[in-house]
Amino acid sequence: MTNTTNFPHPVYADTVLAPLFEGVKTHYASHMMAIHKAHLVMLAETGILKQDDARKIAKALAEIEAETDPDALTYTGEHEDYFFLVEARLRDKLGDLGGALHTARSRNDIDHTLFKMALRERTAVLADTLHTLTNALIDKARKERDTLIVAYTHGQPAQPTTFGHYLAAVIETLLNDTNRLTQAAEHLDKCPMGAAAITTSGFPIDRQRVATLLGFDKPKLNSYAAIAAVDYITGLYSALKLILLHLGRVIQDLAFWSAFEVGQLHVPDSLVQISSIMPQKRNPVPIEHMRHLASAAMGHCDTIITTMHNTPFTDMNDSEGEVQQAGYAAFETGGRMLQLFSAFLPACSINATRVRQNADAACITITELADTLVRVEGLSFRQAHEIAAATARSVITEGAPLTEGYPAFAGAFDAEIGGASTLTESDFAEAVSMETFVARRDRPGGPALAALDAALARYAADTDAIPTFYRRFTDTPNPALDAAFADLLET
Repeated sequence: MTNTTNFPHPVYADTVLAPLFEGVKTHYASHMMAIHKAHLVMLAETGILKQDDARKIAKALAEIEAETDPDALTYTGEHEDYFFLVEARLRDKLGDLGGALHTARSRNDIDHTLFKMALRERTAVLADTLHTLTNALIDKARKERDTLIVAYTHGQPAQPTTFGHYLAAVIETLLNDTNRLTQAAEHLDKCPMGAAAITTSGFPIDRQRVATLLGFDKPKLNSYAAIAAVDYITGLYSALKLILLHLGRVIQDLAFWSAFEVGQLHVPDSLVQISSIMPQKRNPVPIEHMRHLASAAMGHCDTIITTMHNTPFTDMNDSEGEVQQAGYAAFETGGRMLQLFSAFLPACSINATRVRQNADAACITITELADTLVRVEGLSFRQAHEIAAATARSVITEGAPLTEGYPAFAGAFDAEIGGASTLTESDFAEAVSMETFVARRDRPGGPALAALDAALARYAADTDAIPTFYRRFTDTPNPALDAAFADLLET
């Protein structure tokens, strides 16, 4: 007969404790040991523990670390998780002294410190991926700085620009999103240790020392917030979600541009799959994979954020182990999408022939004709707009390219103004060329070469700064902790 009197109840063990044990033993084992070492060093330095006792605990910790392979552990019900396993082995080696390590701390501050350490690692990897992607886009934008494309608004051909200018818009948005991620990651740099259960401790602990030994910038100031506030989680996953959301919009453009009817984007054979039945098909399916990977990762982000909704402002399992593990899937899936995006977009090219055809068919340079009439003829923009619109209607009806539309323009000008324009046929051809359109958009942020080059130089400088903040997140093991623990062993 199943024993349901003693803890743990077998169903609780199977559905909660065992999965948690499996999930955290590898994710958190090294971080847990780092926390044990840092806390022990602090207890010794502050005199809360005698030096000889601290040395004995340090020696036992080192032995446990050397003897234990977290990957080989399985949940037996004897120990709730890796924390209690280590504590039990300390007591096996040291007796009651083994329990002294837990002086002035709680599972609460330990757990949130573990979560932050795990998220720091993943965020640093993500930031490195974003750095790589942004550099790849900058390189591509520089190569495509004068490659003409059709820009679309409301799904319709609108105006000429360059592929470099389009990519600069993607880069600027990506840098904004990276900045939001960094702002969220700043909260991962505040250590919860010393908050204990929720109100700190009556012992003279040194919270800054533990934070420093664990590679954090500073302690999380308010001890209640260190345990109860989960804004470091919701803020981080919100920032990650925005990266995926905004790049997802670009992915939609890539799908549209590569459609047969548009044909503006050429996807190379290495990123195209062939139909199993239709030999003519070139399917750029990596676009679809990027789209669904981004959506799946966003879903993981939403899972974490929604789980925190309407939870109490206190310690709770809703923000702890199993939830944290679920969130890591957002980093894994989102990271795959970013890597694929980094390879895909730089490999693509613009089909110049189709761009010209689409530009002519849609009269996308007509705005510059109206602008030219305002500058040269002194017309109001509304007058110029009417003339340009009539010209566009005429050439579209005739199925002629706009560059051959001077007779239509002359007739429209005379009908609106009652006289001939001073623009010659060559003036007209220049005004409606795609190259002229781009070259005259030379204001900051525009597609003209000087303006675009200035923007890309600024983006490159901002991109170079990305790794700086995350450097301390990757300094593991922490040399300061290793040295302090080694000194403790030798005392």
